[in-house]
Amino acid sequence: MAKNTSQATERTSDIGSISGELSDSNGAPKGAPVDLPRIERAVREILAAVGENPDREGLRETPARVARMYAELFSGLHDQPQLHLRKFFTEKYDEMVLVRDISFNSMCEHHLLPFTGVAHIGYVPNGKVVGLSKLARVVESVSHRPQVQERMTEEIANLLIHELDVKGVAVVIEATHSCMTIRGVRKPGSICVTSAMKGLFRSNLSSRSEVMTLIYGDRR
Repeated sequence: MAKNTSQATERTSDIGSISGELSDSNGAPKGAPVDLPRIERAVREILAAVGENPDREGLRETPARVARMYAELFSGLHDQPQLHLRKFFTEKYDEMVLVRDISFNSMCEHHLLPFTGVAHIGYVPNGKVVGLSKLARVVESVSHRPQVQERMTEEIANLLIHELDVKGVAVVIEATHSCMTIRGVRKPGSICVTSAMKGLFRSNLSSRSEVMTLIYGDRR
């Protein structure tokens, strides 16, 4: 009987630890507003772990600053980017729409270091067009979360397909990753380019060539 009780206690302990991973220190589920005090405590621990004194004058307010920064940089976790595409206009326009050089900053989920760059989004409507600023808002939402550039590129393209039923979409992202430029291999000036070609831009070579020419022009 004691053995069974012990096993039950272990199972309860395991469930509790899993629940802890799925909730913040106040028991709120993930997806709730950012737990600033929890981040502050973690930053103090990091400072102490690297040999610093978190109570010295220059660092006393650092945990709170970092907590507010993370709340801003990861605000996309609590956003629904698809909502930005649900306000559209019905138009009989079947040529390409392209917005180039949408600046963004994101956070590499592997090292929690920033990567920054520009996104280019082109699509061929299928009766629905959106305000140009909505594309920029989608980029903001998708980028403001722990990310990898490859997934971010696909996510943006898939959102346009699912929400607007476009005939084709092309997303090209160019970014500099500080996890590669300031640590590890340390290669400043290197740029990562990713692309997602869907619909017409995947099946039709001339459409793909057209969008790449419009994006890069004489830079190629």
